[in-house]
Amino acid sequence: MKHKLHLDRVHLLAQLKQMLRIRRFEEKCAELYGQEKIRGFLHLYIGEEAIAVGVMSALSAKDNIVATYREHGHALARGLSMKSILAEMYGRTNGCSRGRGGSMHLFDKNHNFYGGNAIVGGGLPLAAGLAMANKNQDKQALTVCFFGEGAVAEGEFHEAMNLAVLWKLPVLFVCENNRYAMGTALALSESETNIAKKASSYGMAAEQVDGMNVVDVEAASIKAVEQIRQTNKPYFLECQSYRFRGHSSFDGQLYRDKAEVKLWQEKGPVIRLITWLKENNHLEDEELSNIEAEIKAEIQAAIDFAEQGQWEPISDLAKDVYSPPASSTNTSHATNKSQGEQL
Repeated sequence: MKHKLHLDRVHLLAQLKQMLRIRRFEEKCAELYGQEKIRGFLHLYIGEEAIAVGVMSALSAKDNIVATYREHGHALARGLSMKSILAEMYGRTNGCSRGRGGSMHLFDKNHNFYGGNAIVGGGLPLAAGLAMANKNQDKQALTVCFFGEGAVAEGEFHEAMNLAVLWKLPVLFVCENNRYAMGTALALSESETNIAKKASSYGMAAEQVDGMNVVDVEAASIKAVEQIRQTNKPYFLECQSYRFRGHSSFDGQLYRDKAEVKLWQEKGPVIRLITWLKENNHLEDEELSNIEAEIKAEIQAAIDFAEQGQWEPISDLAKDVYSPPASSTNTSHATNKSQGEQL
């Protein structure tokens, strides 16, 4: 099915609601983290919502998603329930990964959402592998891989780019360039700051897009997806964006100026779309208030669901954990020893 870009009021309001769902959900997650109801690490997507919402709008249900550890927005935009996501972050068994993954490892097979990944760049070879599997099995599906510009410094980035082109893999690489990776300005870590140019050097179709504009991201994604489906070749999108909060909840953000953050917040994806809709008489204050009320109710329902969830019993500690039987290990050692003695 061929997707088309819709700029009608209904669609734009739906995109706004999706971005607001992500924004309000993560703001609440920050509160819950401060209350120690969410433990471990917490990486917020605030400021980058237009990328997840815009890209997901161009996909079909059968397409695969590989995300990063900053994946709450991707999961919500993909269609995972807010309840299952928050329960996972609470570590409860009613979470999407049965409470075993937490914030960085959301997973849902029914939505072809193949998890967040705690390793920088770790999702790139996984995405290439999924795309190869789809191609070898003649599945009419593509794989989308989200990653930050910090992953460009990893060897997996270059390996994935090279193999995706060599093997003509149906994969869409989406670089969420927020300019600072964990805490180092891009210009201080990369001699070439045009990430799309790095991908194109491997012979891959690549372009830069304004990651703070959901319409631009969706339009670029539709174009990319259509080309991948027609050619069965990879495509690269560099979405230029900016995260409004620190790398994680422990980040003091000493590497960037507060005035710079404020400047980017003023042109963020949510406020940008709200302003455009109001200026063009497509959104009234009462309508926006109703959307906010719906989201607030959804978040509260998710909190109730998470807090009613059960902890996994200690008896399940070794469940789904693989370890080779002791007998086979001993046999292997004995065989090696025997071979060594013969030598």
